[in-house]
Amino acid sequence: MNKCYIFIFLLLTNLALSQTIITKKNDKEPKTKDIEAVILQDKSDPRALEILQKVNDKYKINSPESLLSYSYKSYEKISIDFDQDSIKAYNDFITKRIDSLKKLPIQPFKAPERKDSIESVNLAKLAGQSKLFLWERASEILYSSQYGEKINILDNKISGLKEPLYELMAFRSNRTQIPKEIKEENRNLYRYFLTDSIDIDGRENYVISFRQTGYRTFADKKKFNGYIYVDKQTYGLKKIESNSKIDNEGSITSIWTLNNGKWFLLKEDYKLKLNNNLLKIGLNSEGKKSKEDKKQDTENNKKFGQYAYATADYFDIKTDIKSNPKNFRGYTIDVKNSDGTQIDQYRTSKLTEREEETYVTIDSLSSRYKLDQKAKALTGLLKGKIRLGIVDFDLARIIGYNKYEHFRLGAGIKLNDRFSKYISPDAYFAYGIYDKKFKFGGGVDIRTTLEKNSFFRLEYFNDVMAAGRFSENLWNFRMKIMNAGVAINNNVFYNYEGFKVSYENDLTNGLTVNIAAKKSKEEALFSYSYKNLGNQFDISSAIITLKYSPNSKNIMTPGGKYTYEQNFPEFYLNYEQGFKGFDGDFNFSRFDALFTQNFKTKLGVTGIRAYGGLIVGDAPIWKNFTMNGLANGRNGFNFNLTSYLGFATMQGGKYYNDKFVGAYLTHRLPWYFKSFGKNVSSFDFIYRGVIGDMKNPEFHQFDFEKLDHLYNEVGLEWNNFLSSQFNLGFFYRVGHYNTSSFKDNFAIQFKLKLLGF
Repeated sequence: MNKCYIFIFLLLTNLALSQTIITKKNDKEPKTKDIEAVILQDKSDPRALEILQKVNDKYKINSPESLLSYSYKSYEKISIDFDQDSIKAYNDFITKRIDSLKKLPIQPFKAPERKDSIESVNLAKLAGQSKLFLWERASEILYSSQYGEKINILDNKISGLKEPLYELMAFRSNRTQIPKEIKEENRNLYRYFLTDSIDIDGRENYVISFRQTGYRTFADKKKFNGYIYVDKQTYGLKKIESNSKIDNEGSITSIWTLNNGKWFLLKEDYKLKLNNNLLKIGLNSEGKKSKEDKKQDTENNKKFGQYAYATADYFDIKTDIKSNPKNFRGYTIDVKNSDGTQIDQYRTSKLTEREEETYVTIDSLSSRYKLDQKAKALTGLLKGKIRLGIVDFDLARIIGYNKYEHFRLGAGIKLNDRFSKYISPDAYFAYGIYDKKFKFGGGVDIRTTLEKNSFFRLEYFNDVMAAGRFSENLWNFRMKIMNAGVAINNNVFYNYEGFKVSYENDLTNGLTVNIAAKKSKEEALFSYSYKNLGNQFDISSAIITLKYSPNSKNIMTPGGKYTYEQNFPEFYLNYEQGFKGFDGDFNFSRFDALFTQNFKTKLGVTGIRAYGGLIVGDAPIWKNFTMNGLANGRNGFNFNLTSYLGFATMQGGKYYNDKFVGAYLTHRLPWYFKSFGKNVSSFDFIYRGVIGDMKNPEFHQFDFEKLDHLYNEVGLEWNNFLSSQFNLGFFYRVGHYNTSSFKDNFAIQFKLKLLGF
């Protein structure tokens, strides 16, 4: 059962119905003889590519989101089960196998082995009676060009869980996404052929057959993986059928319907074979298995492999609805009901006996196997946490590296909503291998409501940080992880100890504000003096942070707001005001801002990060801005991991400014290719630039330089390098800071693909 829920977590967060699926009612199929008569070559038919290009070009016009408003309902169901044709054979096999085991002599077992053996038998019987997993969701989708999208969860039901999984409720279907089979970047994964024309519902449609690349024999090239049906008049998608090139590995079908001149997704179905058999059916009573037993187990697991099934029906479509602003308030997703009591009225077909039995059987096992706790633990991983009972462990604090501490080991814990829905204490500690010192901190969140993100926070801290770090307030987990190595070659650190009180509130779905007051004692951990006043100061300040992310999609969960889809543009603004009052040593004003945007045109995908900072008044060097160099500064080879705001060729900890502006530009070329495997590769041109100044560098008595000329580096990044999950980048420094040494100017970077732009 553990493996079953692990798979569901991965399936729903990564696949998210990224492909669409089946029905054949009222649809005429193309003639097989006509299709097979087509002479196939290992390249696509230009006529088919021309049609698909028009489908892409007109996709936004044909999309329902080009309307002023609309609404519809959806019913979705996901399950794990055997292939329907093998269930009877499986039950016969299990019955015979258990009977044969009873005739064997009883073998001595250790307690864990006996438990595993009993569990294996029980689960094997269970799989013959019901599905291994079943989840249903009913939703109402509202859209307004003025207010955006609003999703109301009308009901939700999941086998084995007493409490709803809000993160699961938020998983995305394919209804607003371009299917992968027609995306321009995936053209090299398929070969397309215009093979027929067919009438569907009184409208003429092109039939484009396609097959995946990678067939080894000429005979294989005659096989098709699926068909794309394109409406001749509008170039809207009517239907896509897709099958894996390996028999019985999976099938996907999507169907659209024309309503008010726009193509709404009507139905999705898919069947996906699981790579790992979630239910071991060897049922061998002996502790050690012979080679014959293992071979037989492998054959049985292949024969009775499990599949993930998903269906979605969209109905009650209405256009030009009245867009009442009250209906769009709050987060993107609003949960109206989640106990499963109303799901029956939204089902588009009755549950089968096997599906009904799933709820009964799996629910009975929930307490025994602690399915609620395990499922909650898995959803915690989406936020970078491991949940054990009432405690969440912060994955980001386990290990880190910087030039001051070298390896930093630690742990962070936070009491979650199982402890209290309104009060959540937390604490952390860390130990630096090189400086041999402990760092620690703690705090408590006090929520004011369960309807949205709104809480007070009190905290104490005693830690170290690289001087001049750009603010990461309100950044999400992915952004912080990506920027974690920005100080990897910066040894200019300072210690800060003190208290902070803050209040955070989501004013709207896209606007968050955080107001804080902080009192701290801060000390340089390097040779430094500011205006001959020493290297230790008391800082009293107030901070306000704004985050504006109008297109991101959120849902409120018992553990707080969860952003299930981060969309651009985004804007972050921080303003810190230091006071001489309240025992502070300095008056200063510190501003920093970050703007991000990502958009696609016919010339490719362009990403922009524009950021900058300004400090006015008296403040030590760590309140100024370092320029985020990642290079080691030695005469050797520059190799580093990418960071959100870092420069691959710039020496770490070398440049500091009291004002600066920077830009990170990336442009993905509309040329996609496949080396091997299933991933499509592409290239990004990248430019990074920054310029600033320091008004009185002599006030800061330590070895550094101000960066008052434009620093430029250009690069080329190979996405999905050799079809892996990594991007490989090559960067070169140009302009004013270019030197005569190639090694100084050149750097190589690696980036994990899932970190995104």
